[in-house]
Amino acid sequence: MKRIRSALFMPASNARAIEKARELDCDAVILDLEDAVAPDSKHAARAQALAAARAGGFGERLLVLRVNALDTDWGEADLEAARGAGFDAVLLPKVSHPDDLALARATLGDVRVWAMIETSAAMLALPAIAAAPGLGCLIAGTNDLAKEMRCTPGADRMPLLPHLVGIVTAARAHGLMALDGVSNVLADTPELAAECAQGAAFGFDGKTLVHPAQIAPANRAFAPSAEQVRWAEAVIAAFALPENVRLGAIRVNGEMIERLHLAQAEQIVASA
Repeated sequence: MKRIRSALFMPASNARAIEKARELDCDAVILDLEDAVAPDSKHAARAQALAAARAGGFGERLLVLRVNALDTDWGEADLEAARGAGFDAVLLPKVSHPDDLALARATLGDVRVWAMIETSAAMLALPAIAAAPGLGCLIAGTNDLAKEMRCTPGADRMPLLPHLVGIVTAARAHGLMALDGVSNVLADTPELAAECAQGAAFGFDGKTLVHPAQIAPANRAFAPSAEQVRWAEAVIAAFALPENVRLGAIRVNGEMIERLHLAQAEQIVASA
């Protein structure tokens, strides 16, 4: 599955938003049946999301459906409707135990499952959740997690930092994508840029978003910079020299560079 810098939540109840999503510069569109949809609009939103998947037109963007939690009146029917509907993945909210994923996969079949990590129980069960078969991505549900923890993250998200690092670590241990939680800053501001940069520094592949104005900052933060690409190309070129091909460590622009840095350099160039 392609790398995702920006994954935009769009309420499945809003036809205009869905149509607009087909033209936005995000890497993934998540049609939301959960938080963004009022209870009396759940059934109509589901029908509209299925129609959007059938119609297509999202180009290279991944199309993901966030269903309602399994313990709600709509979760099971959401999963049954999503099977074979044409979504690239189905995002399950409030995952707190690997059994939640097993139940979803039993209904979805071969459809890839993504998991929202947004409860304290999920953090305690994170290694087992990340090891679940058929899982493709972990998403930090920072707002819900902060609410359950009764913490106040602030601009630096300090109380959540151990959990963010834990989500990335679990994802990397099992070959999953990891997406940072949404920002409540709805404009392209220095505060949003700082949060995106923080997520990239922690190792997240990209960020979940709730407004189109957030796409450009996320795409910038989670793509290799020109400086990183130059460094990577220099490392690759240096190790390709005949005198270096058998060496485990070499000197590049005054730095000691090892084979592990070569692997990082190749990843950077591939991402760019």
